[in-house]
Amino acid sequence: MADDAGVLLEAVATGDEKAFGRLYDLVAPRVFGLVRRVLRDAAQAEEVAQEVLVEIWRSAARFDPSRGTPTAWMLTIAHRRAVDRARAEQAAADRTRSVGAASLDTPYDTVADEVTGRLEREQVRDCLGGLTRLQRQAVTLAYYQGHSYPQVSKLLDVPLATVKTRMRDGLIRLRDCLSVEVTA
Repeated sequence: MADDAGVLLEAVATGDEKAFGRLYDLVAPRVFGLVRRVLRDAAQAEEVAQEVLVEIWRSAARFDPSRGTPTAWMLTIAHRRAVDRARAEQAAADRTRSVGAASLDTPYDTVADEVTGRLEREQVRDCLGGLTRLQRQAVTLAYYQGHSYPQVSKLLDVPLATVKTRMRDGLIRLRDCLSVEVTA
């Protein structure tokens, strides 16, 4: 195929339309297959393959046999075109997504949400102040500093059972203070 493609490509470089027809029949399936693997969409692959073959017709005179085989040259053109199309499609999809995301109205009032969050934090701080010192230490170490119950036990130098009791009693008091309804 390489010899045939080389001879045909030389003839195409001189404007020989019949040679291009034979070259087309020879390489079109491979060009389409390569482009199809890159793009995965048959319609786009057909379009890009046609663009590649037109480019081969137009640029056949630029082929340099010292740099590689005619088939490799043509498939390189096909691969580059397919990758360019894939990148262009991805960029267009990204632009559409970003424009769509930017045009959406905020589904809630951010100021009200922030004020509510601050009020809730203040209420939690007030309720933590109502705990005993030992309960507050255990809850703070576990929930705000991310320690496990055994770690809290070690940090406070008390038995694990004591930590569990302090945590249970402290969380019950917090629940009552925050008026959180418990669902069974």
